[in-house]
Amino acid sequence: MSDEKKPPASVGGPNGRIDREPLLDSYQAAAILKVHPRTLQRLVHRGEIAAVHVGKLWRFRASSLTAWIDRDIAS
Repeated sequence: MSDEKKPPASVGGPNGRIDREPLLDSYQAAAILKVHPRTLQRLVHRGEIAAVHVGKLWRFRASSLTAWIDRDIAS
């Protein structure tokens, strides 16, 4: 038996990794929405799109962009 500690079964997927959605930068997210990166940042500042501020950079989840599109279409 190995002395290595194993994570609890509830943590992560197979191999003990935590599967997270990759974050997109402003240029990638803006390309998905087909807007200028500065327009995207304005939407973030208004609180219309969720983002994470990492240092001086904004990061976006593709699911947040999809949710924003769905909300915009529904209204």
